[in-house]
Amino acid sequence: MPEGPSVRKFHHLVSPFVGQQVVRTGGSSQKLNPASFESLWLQDTQVHGKKLFLRFDPDEQIVSPGNNPLPEPLQKSEQKEEAGHQQKVSEQSSLSPGGADALPSRDDGPQHLGEDTPAGGAERWLQVRFGLFGSVWVNEFSRAKKANKRGDWRDPIPRLVLHFGGGGFLAFYNCQMSWSSSPVVSPTSDILSEEFHRGQALEALGRDQPVCYTLLDQRYFSGLGNIIKNEVLYRAGIHPLSPGSRLDPPRLEALVDHVLAFSAAWLQGKFQGTQQHTQVYQKQQCPAGHQVVKEALGPPGGLQRLTWWCPQCQPRLSPDEPGAQAPSSQGLALKGP
Repeated sequence: MPEGPSVRKFHHLVSPFVGQQVVRTGGSSQKLNPASFESLWLQDTQVHGKKLFLRFDPDEQIVSPGNNPLPEPLQKSEQKEEAGHQQKVSEQSSLSPGGADALPSRDDGPQHLGEDTPAGGAERWLQVRFGLFGSVWVNEFSRAKKANKRGDWRDPIPRLVLHFGGGGFLAFYNCQMSWSSSPVVSPTSDILSEEFHRGQALEALGRDQPVCYTLLDQRYFSGLGNIIKNEVLYRAGIHPLSPGSRLDPPRLEALVDHVLAFSAAWLQGKFQGTQQHTQVYQKQQCPAGHQVVKEALGPPGGLQRLTWWCPQCQPRLSPDEPGAQAPSSQGLALKGP
């Protein structure tokens, strides 16, 4: 699932279309009829954590101009970055009855509230929740870069395509969509929001459970995903299974610093068109040359996420070891992606 920085970039790609009318539609969605978007006006767009919200109305209203040109480097870099991921989804689609945009059934949820279109009711906000390798393409479709496992050259199938009166179009891939009466946002938990509540995050981290579980709790760290989790724990020199209650305030403070610094640097890199570089995520060795351990970790009965860490740079606390032990200087350095 795309993390906060990626969804923020999707929001930037969609924003120039605000104020335009949908004139033609397409896509594979069966729970939301693509044709129901025709003649609606895109009036607003908001982002929170890993979710994108789009407001549609049946009538034109006074809004900010929506035909601002999209920066060429931004559009191209996003599409190149997602192209490889989309090919993997395309390969999976040939083996799955759900198609390229299939998501686990446990996450399906209600796809519409009462009506396929918001025109006749109060549900005017479309909530978009991206699945694994989900993306937004602008004025271009994702194309297969190689044959899938069956030898077929199949382009990924967009879930929804919206053509606008201004001549451009948006294509949404591998996502879930549902109508709501208002966007569900909580800026105090969004790691990329200026209103992020540091005290609330520190209180959550201090609980008696592994910090790697708490970091993925969207109630306190909205937008934080598996990549950010692995990278910030390495930079902070903290073992993923360290109970937060055994880490002293300075170490928890440092961990939150790394969350904010890494997320902001990743987002900045996306806008500058530079590739993200990780230090431990999906690596066999850490920057210090130590062997990296990979294991699926998660709460009992909950989602188990692959976790990478260095046992040397992120030693596990022993039963009699005080949690106040300072991490290495390497772990304390605020390094970008």
